[in-house]
Amino acid sequence: MAEASFDAYREATPDERARFLERSRKIFSPSAMNPSNAAWRKAACRGGAWRASGRTVGQLRLFASVLRDGRYLDIRIDKALREWAPMPRPDIRLRHTGLGPVAVFGASNFPLAFSVAERYGLGAGRRLPFIAKAHSGHPGTSELVGRAVQRAVRDCGMPEGVFSLLFDSGRQISQALVADQRVIVLFNVEKRA
Repeated sequence: MAEASFDAYREATPDERARFLERSRKIFSPSAMNPSNAAWRKAACRGGAWRASGRTVGQLRLFASVLRDGRYLDIRIDKALREWAPMPRPDIRLRHTGLGPVAVFGASNFPLAFSVAERYGLGAGRRLPFIAKAHSGHPGTSELVGRAVQRAVRDCGMPEGVFSLLFDSGRQISQALVADQRVIVLFNVEKRA
């Protein structure tokens, strides 16, 4: 699904992607989350979900503003120089663009702040479909965040495959993502003591 949605998502404007991140932010905000949810209670017991979700909400807001600003594209235009010696120089244009789906492996130590939603913001900036592999240590929290992002996908009319959340209790999915030639970037941010 991620590969199939790549072209359509790549063509989304920065403003469309920013609105998508802002919708994710609103759905994921502490005031919108249901504190009676078991996954939310588990996260709260493991280090302050309210603080962590506030941090993620702030980062999604930042990513949306970066998308609208456009400097992340690093657009460069070298105009043609017809009189240049020894031969004319052509018009040269450069910008950053996405190449294909990204896979991200969930971290055990930051179930919310450095999880599915925050990392998705990075993918949105580069116009990349995003495959998140939930950490087995907090599947409920990952599901909670994943559902918020999937709801934003639907609400904003983004291609369905622009975001996927995968679960397993072993290494099979992780190994398959690493081996898959269609996945062009892998992220794993895990702090070791």
